[in-house]
Amino acid sequence: MKSTKKQNIGFIFIFLIIVFALIAVLIQEPIPQDLSYHLFKDTRVFWGVKNFFNVLSNVLFLVVGAVGLYKIIVLNRLAVLNDIKLTYILIFLGSVLISLGSGYYHLWPDNNSLFWDRLPMTVTFMALFSVVISEFISVRFGKVLLFPLIVIGLLSVYYWYFSENQGAGDLRLYVLVQFLPMLLMPIILICFESSFSTNRGYWILFIAYAFAKLFEIYDAEIYSMLEVLSGHSLKHISSAVGLYSLLVFYEKRQLIE
Repeated sequence: MKSTKKQNIGFIFIFLIIVFALIAVLIQEPIPQDLSYHLFKDTRVFWGVKNFFNVLSNVLFLVVGAVGLYKIIVLNRLAVLNDIKLTYILIFLGSVLISLGSGYYHLWPDNNSLFWDRLPMTVTFMALFSVVISEFISVRFGKVLLFPLIVIGLLSVYYWYFSENQGAGDLRLYVLVQFLPMLLMPIILICFESSFSTNRGYWILFIAYAFAKLFEIYDAEIYSMLEVLSGHSLKHISSAVGLYSLLVFYEKRQLIE
């Protein structure tokens, strides 16, 4: 990989963010799951389905994931790095599993069902992070990191769930797994050159994720204002739209020779 001043600055920022994030997590007291998290504003029942719109909005993840899998496996129509094709498949497979896990969680929201919501999300997060590393920094490095990243992601959910069952819930590792890649990816997009003709899909996904977090935080306020959909349902919609935008750009972009 050709070294440039911009890339060196990127590596410095990546190193500093990782160090500060690890320190912040280590000095923080264990974070138990706030049980009020399960108390969503929109609890309407339709056709016998509780929390109907929070459940239904997860169908979008199923659609995006299924279309992505069809286009990459059957049609072979996405512009991806063939050396890490499995990693792209994991992103869309993760989307399908998020639909199932999150749908199950919103039918019976508690810590037990939340485990199945969070598990596939870590697979998607880590596979996406591995792809960005591969496309912008090093294919070999991204490929090597895939398995450890996914294992760390899965362990973060298992550790949280185990700690909750022991009466001392601790979300710190899961928080690190969810947010650290989202802090690092913009640095990578800015400081490193893509292997492809455009990286706009990643920026749209990043912006959609930011909106999704805002929708999640203001769940009740948005529902009170709209009276049709809650912030949490919009969180699902925004995240799925971000993934769909990434899929569109995977189809439109071209590999730079």
